This record gives sequence, structure tokens and C-alpha cells, in this order.
Amino acid sequence: MEESDDLVPLSALQHYLYCPRQCALIHVERLWAENRQTAEGRLLHDRADTPQIERRHGVRTITAMPLSSAELGIAGVADVVEFKVEEGGEHPVPVEYKRGRPKAHRADEVQLCAQALCLEAMFGCRVEEGALFYGQTRRRQTVVFDNALRQLTLETIRATREMIRAGQTPTASYLAKRCDACSLIELCQPKLLGKGRGVEAWLREQIAEEP
Repeated sequence: MEESDDLVPLSALQHYLYCPRQCALIHVERLWAENRQTAEGRLLHDRADTPQIERRHGVRTITAMPLSSAELGIAGVADVVEFKVEEGGEHPVPVEYKRGRPKAHRADEVQLCAQALCLEAMFGCRVEEGALFYGQTRRRQTVVFDNALRQLTLETIRATREMIRAGQTPTASYLAKRCDACSLIELCQPKLLGKGRGVEAWLREQIAEEP
């Protein structure tokens, strides 16, 4: 279980940057629905979601590793953490598995950076980079945790925590590229509610149009 009442789930950060309303539906209203994309993503995670430790070519790999930072108030589970032997000992590198392909926004990178911040808190070391593995491209993309990404991650943690604590779901706004691929589109109803109309107003219109 990735969530607790006191700590912001790492997955919520990715949800928030993708769509704050989606984040609230999942983490405030506790709603979920699956579509082809989420099912494929779940299958991709099957191996990484099974806790195990392997060692190959001098790299110790831990899958489904619990992470947390009490100072930042975040917690979750890393798909994979690789511990590479470097000068001074082992250094952790978080690796996150994603179903699709690299995206224009930085939601995946923020989730990965938050994992790095947890690892830094847990092991007392600087984590300089991690990796995102995308299922569609079958390629591993290196992510450097520079100051800009770290600042964006901290701001996202703060904003996500405030929204979850407030317990309020943002109003809907329809954006085809984002909404049509979302598994929660039927629960969210962005086309219906994104025009500033509530469900009651829509129902009144339908009744008025009846012969």
C-alpha cells in the first residue's frame, strides 16, 4: 500500500502534474477506473512490483522498494532501485517503469525526482540521476536531478499536499489530448462539467427539452 493518512503518495505527484482534478479524484475521492492504457501499465509493472533483490555485474537491484521522507512528508514504492558501487560505497539510482513514451510535460520526472529525495533522506547521500523506462519505446531515459527539477518537485509536493488536505476536487476542464486518454473520463465528465455547468443545470436543460 503506497498511501498513508499523513504522507503524500509519490504517485500523487505524477497525477497532480498531469491533472490536479485526476489527482483529487484518486487521492481525495478514492475513485479509480481502468482502461487499456492503465491495464498495460499494470502488466508492465508486474515484475517490478514483486519485491526481490538481485546482483549482476556489480550492481545490486531491489524491486518494489518502500521509500519515504518524513521531512518532506512523502512516501511510496520505487519500481526499481539500483545500487552501483562507486568511490565511497554504493550509490542508489531510482528507475521507474512507464507504459507509454517520453512526454512533453515533466510529471514522470517529478515522480522520479521525489524518489531520489527519499533515497537521499534514507541513505544520507546525493542522488544525481535516475532513469525512466518506457514500454512503447523499450528505451531507458536518463533523468538528471538538477536544481530546476528539484525545485519543481518540492513545489509539486507542497501543492499536492495542500489540495489533499483541503479535500476539495478542482473543477473539470476538458482538454482532448489529456482527457481522452484518461481512465477516469467517465467519472470525471470533463465535457459536461468543464463548461461551468453543474449536473443539476444539465439535468434541468434535458428536462426542458423533452416534448
